[in-house]
Amino acid sequence: MEAKRLDNVRKALEELGLDGLLIASPFNRRYITGFTGTAGTVVITRDQAWLMTDFRYTSQASQQAKAFEVIQDTGQLLELIRDKLEGTGVKRLGFEKNHVSYATYGSYKEAFQGIELVPTEHLVEKLRGIKDDKEQACIRRAVEITDLAFAHILDYLKPGVSEREVSAELEYFMRKNGAVSSAYATIVASGERSALPHGLASDKLLGPNEFVTLDFGANYEGYCSDLTRTVFIGSPSDRQKEIYRIVLEANEATLNGLKPGMTGKEGDALARDIIAGHGYGEYFGHGLGHAFGLEIHELMRFSQRTEDRLEPGMIMTVEPGIYIPGFCGVRIEDDIVVTETGIDVLTTSTKELIVL
Repeated sequence: MEAKRLDNVRKALEELGLDGLLIASPFNRRYITGFTGTAGTVVITRDQAWLMTDFRYTSQASQQAKAFEVIQDTGQLLELIRDKLEGTGVKRLGFEKNHVSYATYGSYKEAFQGIELVPTEHLVEKLRGIKDDKEQACIRRAVEITDLAFAHILDYLKPGVSEREVSAELEYFMRKNGAVSSAYATIVASGERSALPHGLASDKLLGPNEFVTLDFGANYEGYCSDLTRTVFIGSPSDRQKEIYRIVLEANEATLNGLKPGMTGKEGDALARDIIAGHGYGEYFGHGLGHAFGLEIHELMRFSQRTEDRLEPGMIMTVEPGIYIPGFCGVRIEDDIVVTETGIDVLTTSTKELIVL
């Protein structure tokens, strides 16, 4: 698998007229090499592939990065890379401009004199956008764990329990059921706080007659899931029911309308037009969704500005919402994979309004 990914990088280098690439992003390093350690640098040329890492990880790297020559970094990394590049004919070396600080770039210039440093943008990330079968299997398992956690937490939600306690229980359950960790900081936002799109769990106690938004995910073998459900404790008012119904309508219309070849802008409009049509357009201020995988936010987006197109193998979120400050918020989020003919919805948790 990693050998195929290495070939894809080399094809991209050829298209860009580059002789090599220096990879600094830990997520790109893992994707290209299969190495799961937390330290290391990758250099790929037309006919060489090196993974430099320190003493802690050399054995692990040799086991995981089969397509790479593993070299121990003893503390003089750039000198090591420079020495390895000598005699290879590398004249134009790409580096990841989105992952390199100005100070690091200065170090590169000093170390690699005589080599043209060429900034690249999302070279590996673009390859990561299409998930292979192994990646899709990991994400599907992460989604399964997340769906199980949602079913589990419903009995836990009651007045007097704090948002932090709910968050802790969700994360504990996911880890007990196979997750390495949570995919990101868990959002539990109740009452007026549900109007905060990214309202991380606080010390607030759940109360009667309020929405509780739960946005959480599992990390399984390095791959994420991302689920949001909004439930109600007590008796919802007619307006609260209406808001929930509109968000659900937008969610389902999007899932029914998405197809490969559609732009991110067109996908976003499927939900946004419905919410705006009901008079709540100003209360839906974020994009409809995003790609995810090794990272919880990856390149492709559903937004009002995205002209990139959906391709089979992309895995995305669909998460319309309405957020009214001082009153309430509702978001309903599903995970989907784009297929040759449409989409498959990965998340299975019910979306009917749950009243506890």
